[in-house]
Order: sequence, then structure tokens, then C-alpha cells
Amino acid sequence: MKALSRRRFIKHAGTTGLVASLSSCQTKKSMPGPESGLAALSRTQPLNGIWLFKLDPQACGEAKGWHLADNPTDDWKQITVPHTWQVCADTAEYMGVAWYRKDFEAPDSWAAAAVRVEFEAVYHSACVWLNGTLIGRHLRKGYTAFTLDISSALRPGSDNTLVVKVENSFDRNMLPRGVSFDWTTDGGIIRPVNLLISPKTYIERVDLDARPDLGTARASLDIKLILQNSAGTPMSVKISYRIIEDDTCRTVLRQDQAAAVTLEPGAAKEVVLPTATLDNARLWHFDHPDLYRLAAEIEHQGKPLHQYETTFGVRKIEVRDGGFYLNGERVWLMGVERMGGSHPDYGMAEPASLVLRDHNAMKELNCVFTRVHWQQDKRVLDYCDRQGILIQVEVPTWGPDTFNDMGSEPDPIIMQNGLEQLREMIDRDRNHPSIFAWGLCNEVNGQNPPAYRFVERMYEEAERLDPHRLRTYASNSLQTDCGKDAAGLMDFIEWNEYYETWYKGTVEDVRKNLKEIHRAFPDKMLVISEYGFCQCRPAHTGGDARMIEILRSHTDLYRDYSFIGGAIFFCYNDYRTHIGDKGLGVLKQRVHGVVDLYGERKPSFEVLRRESSPVELLRLDDWGGNLKATVITRKSLPAYRIDGYRLRWIVHGYENLPMEQYETPLPALAPGEQASQVLTFKEKKPKQVRVDIIRPTGFSVLKALWKA
Repeated sequence: MKALSRRRFIKHAGTTGLVASLSSCQTKKSMPGPESGLAALSRTQPLNGIWLFKLDPQACGEAKGWHLADNPTDDWKQITVPHTWQVCADTAEYMGVAWYRKDFEAPDSWAAAAVRVEFEAVYHSACVWLNGTLIGRHLRKGYTAFTLDISSALRPGSDNTLVVKVENSFDRNMLPRGVSFDWTTDGGIIRPVNLLISPKTYIERVDLDARPDLGTARASLDIKLILQNSAGTPMSVKISYRIIEDDTCRTVLRQDQAAAVTLEPGAAKEVVLPTATLDNARLWHFDHPDLYRLAAEIEHQGKPLHQYETTFGVRKIEVRDGGFYLNGERVWLMGVERMGGSHPDYGMAEPASLVLRDHNAMKELNCVFTRVHWQQDKRVLDYCDRQGILIQVEVPTWGPDTFNDMGSEPDPIIMQNGLEQLREMIDRDRNHPSIFAWGLCNEVNGQNPPAYRFVERMYEEAERLDPHRLRTYASNSLQTDCGKDAAGLMDFIEWNEYYETWYKGTVEDVRKNLKEIHRAFPDKMLVISEYGFCQCRPAHTGGDARMIEILRSHTDLYRDYSFIGGAIFFCYNDYRTHIGDKGLGVLKQRVHGVVDLYGERKPSFEVLRRESSPVELLRLDDWGGNLKATVITRKSLPAYRIDGYRLRWIVHGYENLPMEQYETPLPALAPGEQASQVLTFKEKKPKQVRVDIIRPTGFSVLKALWKA
């Protein structure tokens, strides 16, 4: 036993306000060599903050020259990017076109550089001009990042004007399609904007697959670089890289000349490096989220040219024998889904502080397993990587109405939009170890022929782009003839289970339906991808108390079936949505969460926390002037080995204030096992003692209170 020294498990750093910090060594140079010449051009310059903004309800701005640098801006107003106009009372219902404008200075040195602008997301369509020149469009894809090369229109040594036309109108030629979906339609530049300055020959992206051999503690690293030469002459470069432990900054693998390649003028090239072996690989796990960084560099004629870093983890995620396996261990996981963009003050333009607050609360809820309805802010994924949440990220194909007016095949425009969103999602996010599966769509009636074909084609493309990651879709059509559903094509089955809310019936109907699904797909694992209680209809009564009843009874039922590998409660928060049945303006919402729009916790919060804990019981008994704590882990959902956990106890004495604080490690426990520990302290007449079981990541999984 030792007195507890307080430790911060969440850190903040970075000019863009990242949720989880870079490690202390990450701001240092990753590769040796002087930072001079072309390499000195490499930098990222945030373009967040004050922009000018104007609505365009008549869609006449382009005809009036609003995209031109010398256009008058007297009637434009100042706003702060990231931004959505949907959180302002007078524009909360506005659907249409709006304009953003930002001036920035480009130094003379940028004449020798490739300068790109990166938008992490604009909902949902953007046309971008620099100094009056159209430099690109990103249409009908509201949650994926895009980058445009602005070098040709840049004025080095002068001020430059960046203008963005944004549209958020309902659109039947994109996903989500028309009005088919159930979340907020917040338009605007909803995520951070950056200028990327680099030499004209640069590393655009690195794809990395880390495949562990659980028997030897080694990992095979498959590394692919995407290089770009925007110069007017050929460029020969050599590629080097290092693998660095993220927490210790220790270099564990180095390849000084992994490859050499020549790029033609204006060409992009994929370079697949020889497979490397990482010895003594530290495995990523939601309780032990160990990370590595790959620091890649290209050099030209012996001088550094450009550097690129990406974070990754080594883990093995499998679905086999009807179960979910993480690093060889069969696990049964629980979590809760968060509907982003729901705080009325921020909407989809969420600050890092809000992302941090909500995900810390999700960790308090013992969430280690979640999914989301659309592609996420990278700050969300960074958090999941560093704090340990397995997450399924999805293309926003939502609702059975998506395919209702089609024949036997999906509309080609919709099919293409889905494939483009899938590719952009995988291109940017594939290195995140927290992503356990790509979600292809949600509640589209997978027995409808065009929906079935869409799911099938999306599965094939996801397998081609990322063959080592699971693929699935969340079905709402497994209540009848479930064997005909597109869910059978997936790596595992997902079912949104809403008996006693959206589906008629009782808990016993849930049991019957679960058995039917298992008979239809006897070799596949099932995940309950949504369940809960939506107070969205007059018949849906009972409030939070009814939510607690459904949470307890349905979760209890799932525990009877070992083929249910996971369950995700829907949802963490009441959420803003354009089809909300409660609230007005920026508060238009559906009441569905264990916290409200502002994050205030309901009684159901603590119930969900207990139901999602891998520890079923923490019992405190008097023990000769001290206490004896008995810990019993769950045998079924959620059930997994707890390793590296510890007991923490705080003793309250004078005026019932905390006077002493201690911790001691718990032994590793498999599902259904138990351990006891005597908790000693010096206080002769304690008023109360609070005891918590703490994860290795610092979050409490369960607490108990002893009172005198």
C-alpha cells in the first residue's frame, strides 16, 4: 500500500486544441539533420479564429462577385471558425448558401513551397477561391476532410484572400439523403482549417498496418507512403523512417534508407516499403492504449526535404467462433454512443474542451466500445486512441427512405457518393488503432434490393481499401425474415434493438428475436448496435425512470447469450436534430440520453455506469478497525480480464472532509473471479470511506461508500 500521488491522465497541447496531448517528445525533430533549405518550409499554420461571414438566401453571391478579393465586405459580420450558423437564434432554421472569407499573409519564402489548405470538414458542400481564383470544390460530403493545393493562386510576400461558399440544403444526391436522417443539419466550416506548407515534393500520407504475432511478441509493419511532386522537374528522393514509443520517446526501429524513388513532374506515387519487424511490440488495448509513432522523411541529395508523422497502435481484432477477440482474448464489451453537435452553444463546431468533457464522461460510464453515425473529428479519434475506446466510424447512410424510390440497384449518384465518402474516411483515419470496424450504413432496410446491393458494394470496397479491418452495418430489419438481410454479408451482425419503444412487443419478444437471428447466422457474432428508450412519441411515456427499466431489463437479457459480443446503449446525450419533437430553434431535440443537451446528468447516468462496469460487485466490510474490500468481476456482458487495475480509498474525518488517500494494486482477474484486500488507514474515527476501482487509464469503473 502507498499514499496516492495525484496524476493527470488527460493532457492538453497543440495549436488546434487537440483533445489528448502529443507526447512530450513529439514537438522535437523526429529525424536528424539541420532544419534549413527546403525542409525549413515544412509547417502547419492554423487558419481558425476570426473570419468574415454572410448569408446568401438568394444564392446570388457568386454572380455579385463575393468570391473576389476586392469585393466590399462592409455588411459581412465577424464570426469564429470553426462555426455553424445553426446555433444562432435568428438563423437556426436557415438552410441554404452562406459565405466565409479570411485574409492571411504569405511570406516571400512560400514561393518555393507547395501550399495547401486543409478543411477538416465543411457541411456539406464547399467551393473555395483564393484571390478570386477557384481552386477546388468538395461537394455533398459533409464530414470528411479535404485538402486543396492553392500554390498556383497564392501571392507570396503579400496578403491573400480565401473565400468559401458553403451550402447545407437538403440534397437527394448525397448521403445522408434528403431529409432521411435523424441528427442536426448544422451548416458551415464546422471543423478546423489549416494551411499546410511544405516543399514542392512532399509526403502526402502514410498508410500503416501493424499485425502482431501474439506468440512471439513481434509485429509486422506494412508501410505505404503516398508521395507528391508538384514541381516542374523530376525529383529523386530517398525514404527513411523511425518507429518511436509515444510515451517514452524511445526509438525502437530505424530504417535509414528504406527505399529510393524518382517522381515525375506533377505526379503522385505510392511507395510500398519492405515489411519491417517490430520486436517486443507493446499491444494497444482499451485499458492499455500503448501507441507508437512513425516518423518518415524524404531526402534529396543528402539533405532533408520533408517529414511526416503518424500515430498507430499494435493490436489484433478478430471475430471468430461467434465471438469478439482483442489480442487473442475473448471479450464482451459495452459502451454508449454520443451524438456530436448537440450542445446548443456550439453545434457541430465543437471546441476541443467539449469533446474532452463528453468523452471523459463516457469513460466514467465505462464506455470502451462505441459507434458513431458519421465520420468524426480527428480530435475524437485521437482521444479514443489515447484513452482507450474502441470505435466504429460510419458513412452517414441513414434511414430506410434512402433507397425507397429506386429499382433493383442503388441510384448511381448515391452509390458513387457513398464510395467517395468511404474512401475519404479510410484514407484519413485508417491508422487509428481505436477504430475496430468501418460502418457502411445504418437502418436502411437491408432486405430492400437496392439497399442490399449498396451494402454489398460498400463492403467490397472497404475490404479492398483496408483488408485487415472489420466491416459491418447497423440493421433495423432483423425482426422478420432476418436470413434475407444484408447483415449476413458482414463480418459480424449488428442489430438496433428497440422493442418496447419503436418495435411493438416485450422483453420476451427480444429473447425470441435474438434466437431467430442466431439461427439465421449461427456462426456470426452479434452486436447490439443500439438499444434504449426514445421519448419521441406520445406513447413513449415514463421519462428517465422508464429508460432505466429498459436499460436494466434488456442488458440483463443480453447476458444470457454468449454470441452477443457487444452492446452499445443509445445514447449518451439528448441530441439536436432537424426532426426533433421537443424544443424550439437551437434546442430542437430528441430526448434519448443519460445527459441533457448541456451535459447535465440524469439518474440513468449512474445506472448505465454500473451496468457497463466489468466489476459486478465492490463490497466493503468492517475488518478490525479497518475495511475489507471484495471485488467480483462479471461473468458476462461486459466481461474481460482486468489487469493493472487498482483500489483507491479516501478516508473522511474532521468535518467529514477528506483526510487520507491511498491506493494498492489489484491482482489480474478473469471474468467471474474475485479478490479481497484489507484497506488500512490512520484515522481512528472515520466518518466515511470512499473506495474506487481505477483503470490503468485513471478512470473509475465502480465506487462504494462506507459510512460510520
